[in-house]
Amino acid sequence: MRGTLYIVAAPSGAGKSSIVNATLARDPQVALSISFTSRAMRPGEVNGKHYHFVSAAAFEEMIAAGDFFEHALVHGDWKGTARQSVEPQLAAGKDVLLEIDWQGARQVRAKVPDAVSVFILPPSKQALDERMRKRGQDSEAVMAQRLAAAREEMLHYDEFDFVIVNEVFDTAVDEMCAIFTASRLRRAQQQLRHDGLIRSLLA
Repeated sequence: MRGTLYIVAAPSGAGKSSIVNATLARDPQVALSISFTSRAMRPGEVNGKHYHFVSAAAFEEMIAAGDFFEHALVHGDWKGTARQSVEPQLAAGKDVLLEIDWQGARQVRAKVPDAVSVFILPPSKQALDERMRKRGQDSEAVMAQRLAAAREEMLHYDEFDFVIVNEVFDTAVDEMCAIFTASRLRRAQQQLRHDGLIRSLLA
């Protein structure tokens, strides 16, 4: 049975990565797809764990070769999901989670209409601003740019199937796990998973 593709998007500073990592630790049936990016590594990031870091030229060669499941230019840098990171796992029955922005999510939904999409919102503008500042890696000018970009991202929340407000972290993780569970209990999924049982019960 083919796996389910999950899309998770959020504005920068909403806690998306923390929620995703905690959820994946609790649900081994879901694998995270590692995106490619042309941006520079930030302190603490590891190539191949947080992203596959490549040059802009190398990224553009991959676009030309049709290697990407989705890709977009985000804040002046390329980001994308390589097909080879997703398709083999789905075909093998593994659920795959894409941590991407709304532009990428729109491309993926066009190609995979049955993908399950989740948008994470911060509990307030103040909380978003504070979370961004805690990183302590950006200048005021970059901060202003990131807050404007966050608002642009949040304008697209209504394109997603589910919305989680990350006010209490543990609750947000519980809610993400609940989405995975509910998705697996959809009738079409259960008909495939329990075909023999259903046939015997209805015989």
